[in-house]
Amino acid sequence: MSQESAKATVVLPFSDALGVLRATAEETRLRILALLMQGELSVSDLTDILGQSQPRISRHLKLLVEAGLVERHREGAWAFFRLIEARTGLVEPLVGGLDRSSPPLSEDRARLEGVRAQRADAAQSFFARLAPKWDQLRSLHVPEAMVEAAVIDALGSRPVRSLIDLGTGTGRMLGLLAPRASRATGLDSSHAMLSVARANLERAGLSGVDLRQGDIHAPPFGRGSFDLVVVHQVLHYLDDPARALREAARLVAPGGRLLVVDFAPHDLEFLREEQAHRRLGFAAEQVTGWLADAGLGMVATRHLAPADESGHQLTVTLWLAASAAEPTLASEAERAVA
Repeated sequence: MSQESAKATVVLPFSDALGVLRATAEETRLRILALLMQGELSVSDLTDILGQSQPRISRHLKLLVEAGLVERHREGAWAFFRLIEARTGLVEPLVGGLDRSSPPLSEDRARLEGVRAQRADAAQSFFARLAPKWDQLRSLHVPEAMVEAAVIDALGSRPVRSLIDLGTGTGRMLGLLAPRASRATGLDSSHAMLSVARANLERAGLSGVDLRQGDIHAPPFGRGSFDLVVVHQVLHYLDDPARALREAARLVAPGGRLLVVDFAPHDLEFLREEQAHRRLGFAAEQVTGWLADAGLGMVATRHLAPADESGHQLTVTLWLAASAAEPTLASEAERAVA
């Protein structure tokens, strides 16, 4: 994510500051904080890296959570831990002053790389099983690079404070957009997909992205939490895409934007049977109507049609909408796309 984003100044009551210092003044907890500076980890990851029992690691994590330094979130049967963003300003000077080239931190870092390599191998195996289907789908529409270029053009150069990718899958959109954001989050219902996304983002050096398991029809975030919400190639898998867009619109902050990418209407029935597509594309006015009903104003719609006019390929459509609170809906780049 963007390195230019300044950390907010953290002001703690004296008693809370003492609690933070007590929580960090222990070898294992200090090692855990140094590891979490590199990105979120599960209890299993930490037991493998630190060579300690699960109950002991869990006890240390509980103390760090109670001190307000670390937060926990569930992903199926797994629990992941990450530094609380507002407190990284407290942890960074402490960890940054440690010699990471000497034991035990050097050994912890080496074992962390081993854990990440195992993740990458597991993700690659999972992806290899799905790749033939995805390759077939990609062959039916314009190249991914063209779609991604259109996404960047549509969003323009406007800064992104907080981004969420709903139905993130393998994390492709996060890999593209997280470097432009101060804070980035991915939501998906599948633990297996999140494991792939986690490995892909780590490989790209984006270990600070927050990945959460959850339902796109009921995302576990407050109203107006993000100034950019992305729904990329997800709607055609859903039973109720209109509801999903209403929930996505609920997450858009005043002045924020919602980007939807999906297929135009088509008649490739085999995609229902072979790739679990519930809907065979969406008319531009259908999605525009859903977005309007959700309280958003349209900025731009763009169609990426295949070069082959045989009717056997897919058109990709981008819809960019903005919060009604936005005084000027389109930037120069957005008007150019329109």
